[in-house]
Amino acid sequence: MTDQTSGAAPGTPRPRSPHYVNREPWDPYVSERLTAEQEKYYMAGQWKLMWWRFRRHRPAVVSAAFLLLMYFSTLISEFIAPYDLHTRHSAYIFAPPQRVHVMHEGQFLGPFVYALKTSRDMETLQRVYTPDTTKPMQIRFFCKGDTYEFWNLFEWDFHFFCQPEGGQLFLLGTDRLGRDMFSRIVYAARISLTIGIFGIALSFALALVLGGLAGYYGGWVDSVVQRITEIIKSFPHLPLWLALSAALPVTWSPLLVYFGITIILALLDWPGLGRAVRSKLLSLREEDYAAAAQMMGAKPGRIIGRHLLPGFMSHLIASATLSIPSMILAETALSFLGLGLRPPITSWGVLLNEATDINVVAVNWWLMFPVVPVIGVILAYQFMGDGMRDAADPYG
Repeated sequence: MTDQTSGAAPGTPRPRSPHYVNREPWDPYVSERLTAEQEKYYMAGQWKLMWWRFRRHRPAVVSAAFLLLMYFSTLISEFIAPYDLHTRHSAYIFAPPQRVHVMHEGQFLGPFVYALKTSRDMETLQRVYTPDTTKPMQIRFFCKGDTYEFWNLFEWDFHFFCQPEGGQLFLLGTDRLGRDMFSRIVYAARISLTIGIFGIALSFALALVLGGLAGYYGGWVDSVVQRITEIIKSFPHLPLWLALSAALPVTWSPLLVYFGITIILALLDWPGLGRAVRSKLLSLREEDYAAAAQMMGAKPGRIIGRHLLPGFMSHLIASATLSIPSMILAETALSFLGLGLRPPITSWGVLLNEATDINVVAVNWWLMFPVVPVIGVILAYQFMGDGMRDAADPYG
């Protein structure tokens, strides 16, 4: 008779499986450390979990660093730009970009440019600029140059880098008035980048108020807000932008035009965010914690602001981040068409407006350089918005 389970005779000792012993020294604090790590994860708040997920999205992190650098540059535009915004060089109209060198005839000189020689093409009557390779001119750093008013607080003349002594420095060429394109692009970033931030702040506030009222109260309030949203979204955006921008009085100061364009962009952008707020509140207002707060006598404003909105605020921030590029593009398009910001205000769209003549662009191609930061900022916002949206996803 054999054992049915092992096939051995009764009484025969069963073979034991080999036993492996870990010979590493026992660490009594391993379990404590694991528990602490688990507790750190389980006890983390929503924003900390979002930050941990966001850090794993490498393109989003790089894009966020790039955008921080761009916005920081707007605080010190006068220091970064080698020339003042309105400095003209009448002897160097439509000068091409100068190449920066570090070696001259086998000798290291540091960053320098060659002096420009000017001549006239007698057939086309255009100026011709050629580098004089016998005259290297070193670029100065942390130097004194054009005087400027730093944030309209005090006058200063200190720059990060300046033109060589007795020479000129045009990294991105000059325009039809001989103004340095690099300096103008640096100054224009302050307008183009901030108009997106201010516009989305106003649009975000409108979306929270109107979308919150429609989602919480429902009924006729929801119907009115929804009809307003549908009317706004039924108009083609570009013709509506053009009509509203053209309606701005010509006598307005550049500052009023700036705020007018910002308000126009915000009024046309809020319906998308407003619908997102409404749909979320419609589902969350029936939750137990919202009903408990209402039974305890909390007012609707407190229920919406303290209990409902924080539950999906991360999604709204991610959506708002993705809306900023559309505002920057809208301002650039309006200014490019001549219906947005106007000189003396300088934005990337205003600079591109000077490149509307295809004949000028065919010869002076460097006038299209302002489109490069526009593309870079738009792509950075898209990557960062994707990372924030993934980080805000509770099932990610």
